Amino acid sequence: MIEATSRKRGAYDAGSAGEVRIMLVDDHAIVRQGLRAVLEREHDLVVVGEASTADEALAFVGRCEPVVVLLDLKLSSGDDTEGLQLCEELTRSHESLEVLVLTTFLEDKLVVEALQRGARGYVVKDVDTTELVHSIRAVARKETAFDSRSAAAMAHSISNPESSPDLTSRELRVLDLLARGLSNREIGGELYISETTVKFHVRNIMRKLSVSSRAEAVYTASKSGLI
Repeated sequence: MIEATSRKRGAYDAGSAGEVRIMLVDDHAIVRQGLRAVLEREHDLVVVGEASTADEALAFVGRCEPVVVLLDLKLSSGDDTEGLQLCEELTRSHESLEVLVLTTFLEDKLVVEALQRGARGYVVKDVDTTELVHSIRAVARKETAFDSRSAAAMAHSISNPESSPDLTSRELRVLDLLARGLSNREIGGELYISETTVKFHVRNIMRKLSVSSRAEAVYTASKSGLI
């Protein structure tokens, strides 16, 4: 579902009463409805659109012109971190747009990767309303924003760098299936995700391992102890 609120865009200025235009991207309608109800109690926060999928978000962002996208990482039942790819596409295509990740997932790797993909902040869904509103306003001012647990995860990641490539849990699962000789279609069947999503993960794996083929990825991962 795609929904817009038709209002003329207002530039946000941290020192003025300008509005912060927000697009909600979450696959659960009840979550979007709850967020809209909470956020629009604030005089300067305006929800200008909603999207339930990555495709809807990409199609709609240019029409509703949000300042901030409030983005969940899980946008389908088959992929827990589809929002990471969407974050990268949104920030690459719309330079003035800021993304604040709002998710139930909290892993050191996810927080770091979200920032690498262009997110300005990261908060978990059980954050209180005051902190969420504060984070949205901070991101609109082009400041970073983290709740206390996300900040701790980021600090832990910085203080404990890993020697092995920083692969997500889903990428490690795909890598394991690659090592077993499965095709993209077969991997998609095993993980209940599309073949296109599998290809996306494989490309990320090869990029992170600095290799140019699936075979090299498996060999390098084996040497690194990843599989």
